[in-house]
Amino acid sequence: LVKYITSYKNHDAFLAPCLPSNPWETDHDAYWTLNMRRVEVPTKMRVERWSFSLFELLTDLRGRDDFKIFLKKEFSGENLAFWEAAEELKWGTASSMSAKAETIFKTFLAPGAPRWINIDGRTMGLTVKGLDHPHRYVLEAAQTHVFMLMKKDTFFRYLKSPTYKETQKKALNPEAHNFSSAQLEENARNRSTGIHPIILWQQEEEEKAKAAAAAAPVDVKAVMSKIDRKK
Repeated sequence: LVKYITSYKNHDAFLAPCLPSNPWETDHDAYWTLNMRRVEVPTKMRVERWSFSLFELLTDLRGRDDFKIFLKKEFSGENLAFWEAAEELKWGTASSMSAKAETIFKTFLAPGAPRWINIDGRTMGLTVKGLDHPHRYVLEAAQTHVFMLMKKDTFFRYLKSPTYKETQKKALNPEAHNFSSAQLEENARNRSTGIHPIILWQQEEEEKAKAAAAAAPVDVKAVMSKIDRKK
C-alpha cells in the first residue's frame, strides 16, 4: 500500500495539483485537451504513469499506441494484437461474437496461423475447445497468459527502449495556471459542456470503421449492381 501511494500520489487530483489547472476548480478545460485519449504529444505525467505497470500502459490508448511502435520495430506484435482481439470479444456485441471468435482462431491459434501466439499446450487446448461454443470470456486464460508474458519481458524492454525515451523527451510539461478571482468567475460564466467519454469512443469507432472501409478492396460487382439499379 505504501509503495502504491508513493507511486501514485502525484497523479491523484486530491493530493497534488493538476497541470495546467484542475478543471473542476477553475472551469478551464486545458487539462482535458492535453489528456485526450489519443493526443499526439502526451504530458510528462502521463508518460511517467505508463512505467508504473503494463496494465497502466495498455489501459491508456496513447500509451498502447506507443507500445505498438516498439513491438513493430521488434517484429513481435502478435501478443498485443491477440490481447486486443480478446478485449474486443469480451466487450463486443453478442451478434458479432461467433465471427470474431473464428477470426481470432484463424489469426492466432490455428496451426500455421499468420500471427500464431506461443502459449502452453494446456491453455491452448482449453482455449481452442472453448471456441467451439464461444462466449465473452472464452479467451480469458490465454489472454492472461499472454499478458504475463508481456509483463515479464516485453514491457521492461520497452521502458529501456529508444521509443519510450524519445516519447519522454518530447512529452509536454504544462505551466501551472494562476487565475485571479475575477478570471475564475469569467471561466465559470464561459463554462462549456464537455464531451461525454462514450461519445468520444463512438466517434473514434466511426473513424476506425471509415478507415477500414477505405482500405478494403472494392467489390466491383456490387458497385456495378448499384449503378444498374439507379439507372
